[in-house]
Amino acid sequence: MTDALCHLVVDGNEVLEFKLVRTVDDLENEDTSFGPEMCHQVFGDNENIFGYTDLHIRLYYSAGSLQTYLGIEYTEKIEPNKSDGMKADDVEGALTKVLAPGFVTNLDHFVSVLKKDESFVPHGQLLHAFTVTPFDGGDKRSFEVYFSEISTPGFLVYHERLQTFLLWYVDAASFIDVDDDQWTFFTVFEKFQSSEGCVRYATAAYATVYRYYAYPRHSRPRISQVLTLPPFRKLGICAQLLQAIYSHFIIQPEVVDITVEDPSQDFQRIRDYVDVKNCSELPAFQPAKLYQGFSEEMANQASNKFKINKKQARRVYEILRLKNTNTSDKTAYQNYRLDVKNRLNAPFQKKKLEMKKLQKVLKPEEYAATISSTGLSETHGRLSSQYCSLEQEYRRVIHRIEQD
Repeated sequence: MTDALCHLVVDGNEVLEFKLVRTVDDLENEDTSFGPEMCHQVFGDNENIFGYTDLHIRLYYSAGSLQTYLGIEYTEKIEPNKSDGMKADDVEGALTKVLAPGFVTNLDHFVSVLKKDESFVPHGQLLHAFTVTPFDGGDKRSFEVYFSEISTPGFLVYHERLQTFLLWYVDAASFIDVDDDQWTFFTVFEKFQSSEGCVRYATAAYATVYRYYAYPRHSRPRISQVLTLPPFRKLGICAQLLQAIYSHFIIQPEVVDITVEDPSQDFQRIRDYVDVKNCSELPAFQPAKLYQGFSEEMANQASNKFKINKKQARRVYEILRLKNTNTSDKTAYQNYRLDVKNRLNAPFQKKKLEMKKLQKVLKPEEYAATISSTGLSETHGRLSSQYCSLEQEYRRVIHRIEQD
């Protein structure tokens, strides 16, 4: 591409503007705008858009029902007959492929749709209500968590609009198969009063959970996608959502455990926080027992009470033990670190045993090459680095618990 055309290339993340619109006034209020974290799933790996001058893409959603407005503005668009056949990227086409059907491109039409949002009520069954006080002060805000299934009247049409947010905030996101009735949904709404004193709802967060079959007549719910929309972050909403999911499933006798599909670091931290708070009340996780090391009693109580699997119960133990360890006591702190490092080192020890068996059948040069490719020689450095990162994560969870 020539330098003369470089000004026609823009970063898609910088020209996209989102809003969750409650009133007409929000349309002109810059404080209600937010941007995407990524756009490669819509505009390609380099996240660039070519062919426009002063491009601005507006994706506005009514706060409750998520009726959608798409506005694309620019002052100039490259013409193929004036630029050796070069075409501008089809922005509207790319967005039409991912947006739910029924979006509007006329702002006046969208304003008329906003009026309908006044009568919107969440789909599904109310599971949990809670209030939060923003960290920066301000009035308490009220939220509600609802449970829905594929068969919940009206929910799938709403969900079709809701899931479009995944593309901008969850890497490798995919839309779910709505023909599979094992999917369940948990949605969080802010409940507020309009200026006229009417009760209104605004979409804040949601999670999808798939009920996997477990032999012979059991199920293993797996939390799949979790998203808190940007205007509602830093309020503790995701922890409340996760607790609502737990509360829904742990009372069901057929549920073996509740797992998470490929959790992000941020979500794992929230999961740790919720699980640690829950398990800290259990007898097996009291300080005197923590110093004795991880036990089957801990695993069993975490499983029976909260449907937490053994691997996650071990993390809970490690966090609580660190919380209760006097790190100024060198012996106590060293014992803790050794306990965690032994757990981290277990896979490498297993690999070493396998390599010893191989050593007997491989030629020296083949064995040396295998050792190099597996990285076993770097085990010590890797282990120290892995432990430091883990303790840092654990301390963030502990800090949040101590702030409660």
